[in-house]
Amino acid sequence: MTSSASVEAARLQPLVDPRSIAIYGASADLTRLGGMPVALLTERGFQGAIYPINPKYTEIAGLRCYPDIASLPAPADVIVIAVAAPEVVGVMRQAAARGIRAAVVFAAGFAEAGDSEGLALQAELVEVARELGMAVAGPNCMGFGNLDSHAYSTFTAIFRTVEPPAAPRDTGLVTQSGSICSAIYAAGRQLGVRFNVVINTGNEACVEFSEYLEYLADRPGTETLVGYIEGLRDGARFERVATRLRDEGRLLTLLKAGETDKGALAAASHTAALAGSGAVYRAMFERLCVVPAHDILHAADMAYLGRFRGRASGPRVAVLTISGAIGALLADAFTQSGIELPELSAPVREALREGIPRFGMVHNPVDFTGNIVNRHQFASQALRALFASGEVDFAVIYAPGFLIDRMAEGLAAVSSASGRLVAAISTGKVTTREALETAGVPVFDDTTRAVRALASLAHWHENRRRHAGTTRTGKPADAPAVARELVRETRLDGERAIDEHRAKHVLAAFGVPVAQERVAVSAGAAVEAARAIGYPVALKVLSADIAHKSEAGGVCLNLGDDAAVQAACAAVLSSVAERQPRARVAGVLVQKQEAPGTELLVGVVRDSVFGLVMTLGLGGVWAELFGDVVHAPLPVREDGVVTLLRRLKGWPLLDGFRGADPVDLAALTRAIACISDAACALADDVDELEINPLIARADGVVAVDALLRLTGEVAAGNAAPGMHETAQGQPA
Repeated sequence: MTSSASVEAARLQPLVDPRSIAIYGASADLTRLGGMPVALLTERGFQGAIYPINPKYTEIAGLRCYPDIASLPAPADVIVIAVAAPEVVGVMRQAAARGIRAAVVFAAGFAEAGDSEGLALQAELVEVARELGMAVAGPNCMGFGNLDSHAYSTFTAIFRTVEPPAAPRDTGLVTQSGSICSAIYAAGRQLGVRFNVVINTGNEACVEFSEYLEYLADRPGTETLVGYIEGLRDGARFERVATRLRDEGRLLTLLKAGETDKGALAAASHTAALAGSGAVYRAMFERLCVVPAHDILHAADMAYLGRFRGRASGPRVAVLTISGAIGALLADAFTQSGIELPELSAPVREALREGIPRFGMVHNPVDFTGNIVNRHQFASQALRALFASGEVDFAVIYAPGFLIDRMAEGLAAVSSASGRLVAAISTGKVTTREALETAGVPVFDDTTRAVRALASLAHWHENRRRHAGTTRTGKPADAPAVARELVRETRLDGERAIDEHRAKHVLAAFGVPVAQERVAVSAGAAVEAARAIGYPVALKVLSADIAHKSEAGGVCLNLGDDAAVQAACAAVLSSVAERQPRARVAGVLVQKQEAPGTELLVGVVRDSVFGLVMTLGLGGVWAELFGDVVHAPLPVREDGVVTLLRRLKGWPLLDGFRGADPVDLAALTRAIACISDAACALADDVDELEINPLIARADGVVAVDALLRLTGEVAAGNAAPGMHETAQGQPA
């Protein structure tokens, strides 16, 4: 553990692993907020000191009750503050004076209220906590449950009504919602999940989600972590701890709210609108091998499967059932979850025929038929044949509970010998469930939940094979001098937006192929540029203020002669003057009319939590109307680009759809990797970078439009007069 991590652990230890607990506002009614911690601590057998504080009582639940904090016989590790919001800061000061350095605040009415009073109360709490050097959980939180030591600083009754797990306890639970915390805990305990620490973070005024996650990751014995988030505040810390868990083979599952975020409504680029926060989180989760939970039960199921993550799994499953219909349903469900049921080879089918009559299926799914009741030992024989073939990664067997019991010894033996995951789904009570789980065989009683969870675990294994050991850190390529100079000039002008021509200069400096083009400040100059480039040409307005030129009437294509260029120049400038009268226009851009190909959008935006993220999609309606895009945190390397592109629904258009020539995939992946390099090298300056379109053809790729916006605020009134101010749309 690093020294900084050690300091963080020392700060959070009194919150998470306290040895003594004070309860300010303790109640003799053990069902009330101030009474529940006392009830839990006494009933569950907490071995540390318990200090109820309330001048109304001399005793609560057989414990001495103190009139105030000053009268405590010793400083507690943590104080539970169970009073109204306006009283909290005063209690914190009294606690600090007695040497208490951690607090759990139940009260609501702080920033979550959304009014000025609540915001002011939370700001004061944060400032006082900083002044006092106090670690404060919440406010507006239900508190913590430490199942290892039975140190409960919480008011939730779930720890009274749901039996705590026995040792060894290996699963941590951290949520930003109290009720979801209780729901996941209850659902997990029904499955036998062995929680060790349960944390509700509340408003995270002083300690945020990723700090708790890191503490639990450092805590000995924690092998699986599950949680609920609405958003993260410290993306760098989260990435650090999630990377560590991934590389150590520990399972992290998160249920994330807000998946339907619309993204930036006033974004300059299409990319920023397409890369909403939900999409960015999903991309980060994949890179970090965080399992995204679909709902509370799925989160609980993944917490359960954390025990079995050491069994090998992957994207190919064998489904074995006693019913052809159930096999078909399971096949559909696994396929829809992205898991393949490979067609079994002839030798494997022949081996299966040794115990399956001719009317039973042996292709996958496998139908044992009712014959298996008389030959239950054949199930393990079938599994051995399947795993020996190397044609599947894991197996699922569906049967009634009594039949699973008969098969249990064989299933356990195959699981142990093969090291592969074997999961059972039963339609009745399985009396051998505990023995199967001990042998590494998870048992489900619901097909839908089983498929979702097992598919998620399979994807986790596959993602780890792809991403384990990778990191976003490291020195990026140095930015070429021309790129640095163009950024510097834009900064000196007090601007954020770099016009298309200069943006393409930046990209070209990193090796991105760009269209041949020239800048013109008059119709005559535009004609000269067109002649030099060679007809046909395209003509576009050149303005850093106009992100979407077509919408402003600022683009004309396929111009074949001088007259067409002159007319287009007048039409473009007139249209822009009418539709974007305040835009500063530096002239027009005359560009070689590129041959048609498959158009792609390649963009990078700066996410407020995770930094630079790339969006890839086919251009036009594919990206915006159909949402056919993929996302990846930077950097994106050449060997990862094809994987991303293959996920697009429009991938066949790149791969030679209906006899068309496939695009030059090597050139395309290289160009996209160069765009990633450009954004990473200029990481401190890039806010948005987009090439739309990047045209891909069999003979290579070319960027024909580009947008680059820098970080920081726009400085008004610093730009030199543009073409509009000198000619008002009339070419000289």
